Amino acid sequence: MNFTLADLWTHMGPVAQLIVILMGVMSMVSLLILAERTIVFRASRRHSRRYAAQLDSLLASGDFDAAAEVKTEKDVGYLGRTIRAGLTAYRISATDSREEAMESVARSLERQAQREVQSLKRGLGHLATVGSTAPFVGLLGTTIGIVTAFQEMGAANSGGIGTISTGISEALVTTAFGLLVAIPAVMGYNSLQGWVDARAVDLSEASNEFLDATSRALKRTRGTVR
Repeated sequence: MNFTLADLWTHMGPVAQLIVILMGVMSMVSLLILAERTIVFRASRRHSRRYAAQLDSLLASGDFDAAAEVKTEKDVGYLGRTIRAGLTAYRISATDSREEAMESVARSLERQAQREVQSLKRGLGHLATVGSTAPFVGLLGTTIGIVTAFQEMGAANSGGIGTISTGISEALVTTAFGLLVAIPAVMGYNSLQGWVDARAVDLSEASNEFLDATSRALKRTRGTVR
């Protein structure tokens, strides 16, 4: 037997072939998630920065009505959707007291920020699953390959390397496939999860800044008690 991928595949048992196919599917899923999330993250960050640049001066001055009327792109990113939720709560609470308005705005910001973080995390669970299970799937193939080697040894009534080479090669190939699938998935998950954690901090800081601006605006327009 020549130790090429095609020859190894030909000499693999059906269970080992099924494991390799399964790991191929897992690899494709993880790569698609990585590509999709990378594109979504970059676009959302770009839209968020553009939205922040458009409304920075208005929000800083407390002119929330004008900020709500500003014409923006359809997609304003995770930051824009969170700030819009705060602006909506501010406008709805026009007849409430200052304290009630602050509570309403704070709750709206918190709810939307949580939704945005969960939306950014979409698919990361599957990526983590691939990264954690692929080595074990490969280990299953390794075990089956070792069993095949012993079966060949028993059938040939011989212990030479040529007798067990097919089973050993099958075991090593499935192990290698498991690692090749798991390593990119784990690295991608850690990178994307770190990005999501950083954006969660950004949303928290932006929400606090919006609440500070809201407090100043309400103090000017409504006083301590409505």
